[in-house]
Amino acid sequence: MMSADPARNRREPPHGSRQCLTRLPPALFRAGLGPLFGRRVLLLHEGARGDEPGRRVVLDVIEHDPDEGHWTVASPSGPEATWYRDIRATPKTTIQAGNHHIAVTAHFPEPDEGGEIMARHAAAHPRAARRLCALGGFDADGSTHGYRLIGGLIPFVRLVAEPVRRLP
Repeated sequence: MMSADPARNRREPPHGSRQCLTRLPPALFRAGLGPLFGRRVLLLHEGARGDEPGRRVVLDVIEHDPDEGHWTVASPSGPEATWYRDIRATPKTTIQAGNHHIAVTAHFPEPDEGGEIMARHAAAHPRAARRLCALGGFDADGSTHGYRLIGGLIPFVRLVAEPVRRLP
């Protein structure tokens, strides 16, 4: 059972060997095997900073609207995650969905909208929603209200595709 304040139930996020597994998907994307992940995962290309090359981060897709050209991802680690801080600082970036590279601009939903995103995600993909909560260290009680509360605490990012520019 979850208390009224889900932040009080926060557990330690995974680390060690489970965290090491996060290095495998970027290698698979680089090898041209991005389509293996289907539409549930994308690769975010972070911009280069100074002498450092750009980094790549694999993120679970929470929502995807192909008609509107946007993907919603979450930072279950919170706003302290390096990729999240970087994209807040530089919202224009590129993602790789399958083998397609797409220029996007990041938008940041308010906590109330984050709660609604999480509630929709939990209704459509209950196991994935429980996993997202666990990654963030939250205990989900399985209720829509509980998912809305947790969703208000998890930073979400909506990646909106840039209009395709055609050369003359």
